[in-house]
Amino acid sequence: MRANTVHKRAYNQCLSVLAARPLGVWPVSEAELSERLEVSRTTVRGVLAGLAAAGIVGTDGARRSLRRHPVSGDYFPGLETETVAEAVERKFMQWVLQGDCRPGQVVNAAELARLFGTSTTAVREYLTRFSQFGLLKRRENSGWIFAGVTPDFAAEIYEIREMFELRSARRFVELAPESPAWAELDAIAREHHALLAEIDARYRDFSRLDERLHRLIHDASRNRFIRDFYDVISIIFHYHYQWDKTDEKERHRVALQEHLDYIAALRSRDLRLIDQTCRAHLRTARATLLRSIAAGPLSGVKRPQSPGTGESAPMASTG
Repeated sequence: MRANTVHKRAYNQCLSVLAARPLGVWPVSEAELSERLEVSRTTVRGVLAGLAAAGIVGTDGARRSLRRHPVSGDYFPGLETETVAEAVERKFMQWVLQGDCRPGQVVNAAELARLFGTSTTAVREYLTRFSQFGLLKRRENSGWIFAGVTPDFAAEIYEIREMFELRSARRFVELAPESPAWAELDAIAREHHALLAEIDARYRDFSRLDERLHRLIHDASRNRFIRDFYDVISIIFHYHYQWDKTDEKERHRVALQEHLDYIAALRSRDLRLIDQTCRAHLRTARATLLRSIAAGPLSGVKRPQSPGTGESAPMASTG
């Protein structure tokens, strides 16, 4: 990861920490912040200097104080904080969703590397990891084959997803009150309300919000296998949901409300309520996925081909 990227990621993480704190004295040392952000003290000093320059944090000798809470404009854009692996993952997902990728299609790592503007090694590492879940099959000579998803495969994925998400949700509520994850959850909830208020014009914006919420919950598991599994969930649900545009706006409205119920349950830390709202939401997602698989690909839909621009065709919700 480039040093500049490390700084920007740490800066954004620190902003999330400060967003959950009251204004006033901020009793934190460089060593404590270095441990929390998992970066060097040199990076921490750079972050603190940036916060001071932005008027967010003030210093009086050895004492630091929070002068104002961060706003959205204080954060570095997500694309500027990506690791190489994250960039490959994002571009591969866009390639699958926007292209004409169909079961049986050959996936060539060298061609994808040129398309993504990254190294062949980075693409191969991602494809090798991704192939372990059955959506890509390695050919004996070279390359991979993109495999299809059957209703039986989808049912298996759903069963594992439910187990992993429930486990992750339980770990989420064990996070300390000052954890940045809670501030991020609040920000996601606010964006849900904003999107509901403009659902007629912005209903296709739901997918990115959906991705943020579920990935935030899965990340709380602190389990790399659960985190990796969510990559497969994203591909399967996004890829197939785009086929079925029936009642898309209403489906997204329902999913937004289910998300808010789920977020409220997480906030309550009531495990029974969390279990109830999580299972209800995932049942809705499963039903929509199976309907999309049965419907099959949309015909006559032209999709943009470049995954490197950051512009993506509308994606339907993963639920």
